[in-house]
Amino acid sequence: MNKKKNQDISLLREKINQLDSELIKLLSKRRNLSKDVIVAKETSQKPIRDQQRESELLNRLIKTGKKEGLDSHFLTKVFYEIIEDSVRLQQNYVQTKLNRKGEKKKTITVAIQGIEGSYSYLASQIYFTHHNVELHFVSKKRFDEVVDAVEKGEADLAVLPIENTTSGGINEVYDLLLHTTLSIVGEEKFQVKHCLVASEDISFRKIKKVYAHYQAAAQCSKFLETIPNVSIEYFDDTAMSVQKIKEEGKSSYAAIASEEAAKLFRLKILKTDIANQSENFTRFLIASRKPNEVDSRIPCKTSIVMATSHTPGSLVEALNVFRKSNVNLTKLESRPIIGNPWEEMFYLDFEGNVRSDLIQKVLDELGQHTRFIKVLGSYPSQELERTKLEYLNILSEKSVQVPPEEEKKKEIPSVKKSKSKSYRLASREYKNEDTIIKVKDVVIGGNNFVVIAGPCSVESEEMILKCALEAKENGAQILRGGCFKPRTSPYSFQGLGLEGLNLLVDAGKYYDLPVITEVMDTDHVADVAKTADILQVGARNMQNFALLKEVGKSHRPVMLKRGLSASIDDWLNAAEYILSQGNRQVMLCERGIRTFETATRNTLDLSAIPVLKELTHLPVIVDPSHAVGERNKVIPLAKAAKIVGAHGIMIEFHPDPPNALSDPEQALYFQQFEELMRDLYKL
Repeated sequence: MNKKKNQDISLLREKINQLDSELIKLLSKRRNLSKDVIVAKETSQKPIRDQQRESELLNRLIKTGKKEGLDSHFLTKVFYEIIEDSVRLQQNYVQTKLNRKGEKKKTITVAIQGIEGSYSYLASQIYFTHHNVELHFVSKKRFDEVVDAVEKGEADLAVLPIENTTSGGINEVYDLLLHTTLSIVGEEKFQVKHCLVASEDISFRKIKKVYAHYQAAAQCSKFLETIPNVSIEYFDDTAMSVQKIKEEGKSSYAAIASEEAAKLFRLKILKTDIANQSENFTRFLIASRKPNEVDSRIPCKTSIVMATSHTPGSLVEALNVFRKSNVNLTKLESRPIIGNPWEEMFYLDFEGNVRSDLIQKVLDELGQHTRFIKVLGSYPSQELERTKLEYLNILSEKSVQVPPEEEKKKEIPSVKKSKSKSYRLASREYKNEDTIIKVKDVVIGGNNFVVIAGPCSVESEEMILKCALEAKENGAQILRGGCFKPRTSPYSFQGLGLEGLNLLVDAGKYYDLPVITEVMDTDHVADVAKTADILQVGARNMQNFALLKEVGKSHRPVMLKRGLSASIDDWLNAAEYILSQGNRQVMLCERGIRTFETATRNTLDLSAIPVLKELTHLPVIVDPSHAVGERNKVIPLAKAAKIVGAHGIMIEFHPDPPNALSDPEQALYFQQFEELMRDLYKL
């Protein structure tokens, strides 16, 4: 019997292998057609990207995929990668033709700091994926030796790490850019995944010494603190530290390096992903002896270094040049001028091509406010904006059977406008422009409307993954889920705490959704802020001033819910507590207040939305689920919230609402949520 089962599995695997081979051939054919497309575009000079075409393609593929039982998230992940590969391929073709003038190089020599298996080596491999060249590497111990190798003609290009999302800028490289004759011709943002590597599988407690590059050690400092009595020895390169472990063969020694380096030297990986931040990226610059031209159809970035004049306000005046010209500044880094104590050079990245009239004008005006400017290079930006899905087209074809409900709609009362101005930072007088809050790729505020959706409480891994998929499939932008639950009764479900937070964050990462969750205690703020994207302060804590101050010290956006009996004035003064601590990323959430009316759980004050938009610059979100407390009344109130001008809504749904552990009466069925999303996209 077992033998037959094994044979059946072997046959199935063989079929899968055949299909995989066919898929590879088809992907190769598609890739070659992308090359033909850019050749066809040459004569007409049509844009490299046609986002309308991309949108139509994705929508069509999703509709086709659903008929085959494939969810939209899976399909979009796959085809986003295919589209991005196609765009990169076409951009590289254009750039190569523009800069090499018919020259066809088959090999490129690249200078890197470190050896094979280092992060510079791995980043180089990815950057040159679309160049169709053979890479030869020149390994150096120091960054200045890497630069020298290219300046002296030993290598064609230098690959240099410039900044990391955990440990910040790499000062040595910034200082080299000031004096080098090389020009920046490209960039690569590489996801760094640090591992603990050793010669054999041993307990952490037995490790006496760890070899690491000083940057890698800084990025993994919290993990290193968990190993008792360990000493750190710094190496010039992560891969070199692994090589040293291999050569010494000491079981009590370990190294911080990549999985690739561990595999290269055939060592054991004791633990993966040991960096302080899970999203750990290093940005690398590619530098050449001569600058590259960038085709006008390709999004471009320019890097400069400047020193401002010795007059008050000169830096402000210099930066204002970018503002007046509507040029987006993406990076500002200061470094001391060697030999001139307390004087600074400034390194800037901004969007634009140095050969364009606009950027030439910016540089010319910038010269009026500076005493030194050096253009480090213009190069294709790696920021590739993904085409937005047209969810209205996707959702409109669904046939939905909404569960029957007995309840009827009720009129929604309103409250009078507050006239108090005891708050300052939250007022329009302080800041007239709308506050815009960006959470990953989601923009909250201004003319944007966002949908925050998910269960009231995180109950299990399976449940939150189902909810995340439902949110993603139907166009919600942010995933909600309670981990710490303030409940009226002490006997009600109080949430899974930090365990629930981990499940929520993992679900958000899997489906590319930012997450929001409530914080109840000052002691929890720091832990929650490490992983959650938005912190929520609930209605019961609106005037918990210690908690407000604590979230005000965090770097995460904060959603402040209106208290159960709070006036608009009370609410805005509560927001002031957060703003006064330095956190200006605050959004307000109307979730219903207690009035004399008892027909619904609370009274949703929709009149507060236009009032707030006059009084404050902060974004306003509406939570109809907690307001009405009855699922059949949530949908019309959600639509009304969008009509009266709210910047978004927060909706609760559940795979099995009657059996939800928290607020089962207000949770929408998935079918109801889908109906709501279709209608919202039509408004």
